[in-house]
Amino acid sequence: MGVQQVRIEVRLPEGHWAGDVTRSHPSAVLRIDEHMPLQKRRGTAKASCSEDIASTVRNHPGIEDVRTLAKQQFAVDIIAGGGGFLKPLLRVGVIPHTPFEVRDGWVDWTIACAQGKVKALIAGFEQESIPYRLLSTRGVSSRLLTPRQRFVFDSATQEGFYDVPRRISLTALAVKLDVAKSTLSAQLHRIESTVMHAFADEVRKRSP
Repeated sequence: MGVQQVRIEVRLPEGHWAGDVTRSHPSAVLRIDEHMPLQKRRGTAKASCSEDIASTVRNHPGIEDVRTLAKQQFAVDIIAGGGGFLKPLLRVGVIPHTPFEVRDGWVDWTIACAQGKVKALIAGFEQESIPYRLLSTRGVSSRLLTPRQRFVFDSATQEGFYDVPRRISLTALAVKLDVAKSTLSAQLHRIESTVMHAFADEVRKRSP
């Protein structure tokens, strides 16, 4: 079955911290950089925002704790029911790519999954009466990495960049590949994101 990449905007329900906070600050752009589900329907997230929303986040009943990381960057601990991935996502078993943005209660998600799961996801939003806007769908090539990414991945693996403990630093690997450290860091992040999303379902199946 073919894999599709879907970009969809979804209206977060009342009570969802990210939806409520951005509805209170309609001109703000809230960026969720990381989102981690925890046991008992709780969660944690790292985020940043174009405006100072700290007090609104801190006062939201769905937020247990807020930690400032940098200017307008913060981490939150979310209570059960305070906001996370919506039921249709959990039922279908798909996780949106990070980072993603929330504006005025609408979250902009990009999701890669089998075509059948896309249909089930949309049916789930309709069943739950959750407003959504399907922005784009496109087929995803069966090639996981580009030739250049494959070369960088093989080099990093062979040199021990992913070993524990690491056998080569990012700086030394950049010298070996004759690229800037910042360029290599960005390449590795893209590779890691692609691999993580491609094998996320397999990880979940093998880690009950």
